[in-house]
Amino acid sequence: MRLMSSTVLKKLSEVLGRAVSAKSFVKVFMFAMAMATATTATTQIAKADPKYAGIVVDAKTGKVLYSEDPDGLRYPASLTKMMTLYLTFEALNAGRFTLDSRVPISANAAKEPPSKLGVRPGNSITVEQAILALVTRSANDVATALGEYIGGSEERFGRIMTAKARALGMTRTTYRNAHGLPNTAQMTTARDQARLSVALRQHFPQYYGYFNTRTFTFGKQVIGNHNRLVGTVRGVDGIKTGYTRAAGSNLATSAQLDGRSIVAVVLGGRSSAARDATMRKLVAEYLPKASRGGESNLIAATPSAPIEEPVAVVAAAPAASGLPNAGPVPQARYADETPVSAFAPAPANAAVAAMDMATRNKQAVRPTPAAPVNMKPDRSLVTNSTKVDNIVTASTAPAPSTSANAGWVIQIGASPDEGSARNLLQSAQDKGGSLLRTAKPFTVAFNKDGAQMYRARFGGFGDQNQAVNACNVLKKKGISCWASLQ
Repeated sequence: MRLMSSTVLKKLSEVLGRAVSAKSFVKVFMFAMAMATATTATTQIAKADPKYAGIVVDAKTGKVLYSEDPDGLRYPASLTKMMTLYLTFEALNAGRFTLDSRVPISANAAKEPPSKLGVRPGNSITVEQAILALVTRSANDVATALGEYIGGSEERFGRIMTAKARALGMTRTTYRNAHGLPNTAQMTTARDQARLSVALRQHFPQYYGYFNTRTFTFGKQVIGNHNRLVGTVRGVDGIKTGYTRAAGSNLATSAQLDGRSIVAVVLGGRSSAARDATMRKLVAEYLPKASRGGESNLIAATPSAPIEEPVAVVAAAPAASGLPNAGPVPQARYADETPVSAFAPAPANAAVAAMDMATRNKQAVRPTPAAPVNMKPDRSLVTNSTKVDNIVTASTAPAPSTSANAGWVIQIGASPDEGSARNLLQSAQDKGGSLLRTAKPFTVAFNKDGAQMYRARFGGFGDQNQAVNACNVLKKKGISCWASLQ
């Protein structure tokens, strides 16, 4: 037993000195035991406080500017939702659903503890509302709903998250759920969360602007962003906060200013105020030290292959209170519960390079430039018209070279026969004007439900901006499209 405090000993001594009754002595003795137990419990809680870990990385070069135990295992808490959003953006980019598609709220999702949006089971919200609920309120019920919507089940989505982490080079991260509520098997490191932060910004610049959202209006609620640095620290454009008792206060931050760019991660802060103060100091000290140029293979230049196409079970869902019902809600379900090869660890030249290694992989592709600080989500990059399936072969007409098809492309639709796909390309090229005159039209054959179909695509864009600009022009002329890395 631990030694009693001096106050307790003094009190006991006084009572014994007055030769009080045995009954009084017992009361004082029990008081002393309670105080000693409380002191021991307080000491145990203090010892259980999470250990701090942190890292700051130059996002343009991959150089580690600061680190403290960057590879020590920690609980991610709601930083978990960064991976949930990564997989959501990936599915949007692949055309599996759109920002207006509706996410059903299951009983399993609705029962999650706060923070939560509070949508009743059987109702639904849009994908865009789900994204904003995760970014601002860090809603656990919505995170679970997204996981079920994309992965078919919470358990399967956890496996998909872990496999995606491996593909991004997050070698010490394991996921078990979509929200980050306590699970002793769900662990990560500061370095791995920095990799994920960079991947979100570089792979999905068209959606990254969501992380800069200050407030989100849902029904009669006006929900503020838990990330207090957004809008208050110059250059900070996201990303995510997190807290559980076991994890402590976590924060992943992205900052861009004067041509410099960093990501910083703090894990295990003793309070949100202390965590935020630490992050402010890190940004102030290390953002000016970041480079204005350079080439980094910190992450793969293109996202790894998206998840396999689900077998959709269409079911009508009633509208949530105050929300319109958009009709049938696609509920992703899978016949095969075995992760596919798309989630095998990426090869060395496509994975995240070790941030503090001097030797870089010379075959790495130059990363996509990060989004500007004030960039807003671009809804023109998704479409209801197409879904990405398994490519079996590329057609030969028109016949651009392989190199012409590489890099950024835009897809305008899909057709059951190649002639119709070519007609789509010709019509789009006629309407696209000068931006599409030098683009390379081509078709790609793929299998859908046992039948061969053809995607209509334009290639030959020098960078992402060219592809996005061309897609925006087409959208204004009534042609749906989305831009992607080939």
